[in-house]
Amino acid sequence: MTVARAVPTLADRPWRSVRTRLLGMLLRPKAPPLAAGIVVAIVFIAAETLVVTQLRRTAPESSFGAVFLLGVLVVSAGWGIWLAVATSLVSAVVYVHFHMETNGALLPVHDQDITAILVFLPVALLTNLLVGQARLRAADAAALAGQQAALRHVATLVARGSHPDEVYPVAVAELAGGLGMDHVGLLLYQDDGTAAVLASRDPHGATKLHIGERLPLERGSLLTAIAETAEPARIEDYARETGVTASRIRGIGIRSAVGAPITVDGRVRGLLVVGSARPGAFDPGTEARVGDFADLVATAIANSETRAALTASRARIVTAADQARRQFERDLHDGAQQRVVSLSLALRATQASIPADRTELIDQLDSLVAGLSALSTELQELSRGMHPAVLSRSGLGAAIRSLARRSPIPVDVEVDLNDPIPESVGVAAYYVLAEALTNAAKHSGATAVEVTASVSDHTLHLSVRDDGVGGAVTGAGSGLIGLADRAEALSGQLSVTSPPGTGTTIRASIPLNCGQPQPRQ
Repeated sequence: MTVARAVPTLADRPWRSVRTRLLGMLLRPKAPPLAAGIVVAIVFIAAETLVVTQLRRTAPESSFGAVFLLGVLVVSAGWGIWLAVATSLVSAVVYVHFHMETNGALLPVHDQDITAILVFLPVALLTNLLVGQARLRAADAAALAGQQAALRHVATLVARGSHPDEVYPVAVAELAGGLGMDHVGLLLYQDDGTAAVLASRDPHGATKLHIGERLPLERGSLLTAIAETAEPARIEDYARETGVTASRIRGIGIRSAVGAPITVDGRVRGLLVVGSARPGAFDPGTEARVGDFADLVATAIANSETRAALTASRARIVTAADQARRQFERDLHDGAQQRVVSLSLALRATQASIPADRTELIDQLDSLVAGLSALSTELQELSRGMHPAVLSRSGLGAAIRSLARRSPIPVDVEVDLNDPIPESVGVAAYYVLAEALTNAAKHSGATAVEVTASVSDHTLHLSVRDDGVGGAVTGAGSGLIGLADRAEALSGQLSVTSPPGTGTTIRASIPLNCGQPQPRQ
């Protein structure tokens, strides 16, 4: 069975927009000032009286009671219950006046007059109740929407992998502005028995607690209770609290507060606390709302520390591998290669002592010496591939020029390396360039290669561009995937741009301070 659904037309959209705006104006979460409500009630009752007066000229027998419900509806939607009830009573008096005037009586003695009162007042009061409930639900919906929007904003930063220093101010700003808290603070516990303020905010953007300020963990304080129990806690009235921290909180105008722990790996690292200028201002659900933001902050801290630990670990692995390669290169150069050279010289000496008529033996020794010479060359090439000795001796600039000279394709080199390059960064750049030149020579069909290397913002930037056929990817056995892993292990990036027919450009960016452990938050 197919159900036909009405599709809104362009003509319907303006009406829906107007309807949404009107409902938003009537069912607003926060009531306007009371004085404005009184003025609105008076204006509506006066306008209703004029309208009914005009309508009675055409229909004298009707009192038009429904007209007087309009003001009741508007006041009920916009203001509190007491003003709405007062408006209902005044509207009822005016309505009954018209009704009794219609029946020629001064008091509601006729059955129809009494019936009119018994009908109008309950309808008006029921209207107050229903519209008041609608306004409360609108307030709850607005609060929930505000909380969800604030949580989404913070969660988006966390999902992007933002550093906790970026998450802290956003979390307190969203709590302060989005949920209307008088003050929000984020503090992390320190080893010296204090809690340091990392972020502080009120709805107007002001900072009441100074960033970096430290509050002592005193017995019975909110800070201490959360640290010891790892559970949310609250202070209903700071006027009854003693100590340095309580005095400081009262000094910024806070009378009550609710805090939730920031727990990372089972350990309480800090707290997120909201404050109000009124004692006992928070409802029972405040701990859960604050806890949602505290959990996001904890996730940001955990993610940051995990990334820092992973980066440091990968950097240590890369450094250890480079050191192992260097040791192998030295062992080959100083051990096996030197042994081969010594054997070659010994064979030459033996060959020289053989009589000239022993030509067959001399030729055999010649062959052995040539083989040892080729073996020495192979060992030299092998050791060069394991660790670039020129990099250790002369630096990255010289190593880049050395690779360019050995390339079968002409290479134009532009090097601007004024800052010292850490060895791990230089080795990574060397291998990126070596692989890029090898790929260009084997697969690209290029006739020229451009290489640039520079340092800016404490980051090494390497670019290798050829004029070949393009189509290269970081994978498919190109060797670039391993280089990308190496760059990322050093907190860097490697990108390949290779549209078919337009050549290939490989760019690597590696920070010079890569692999250094980050401070714990």
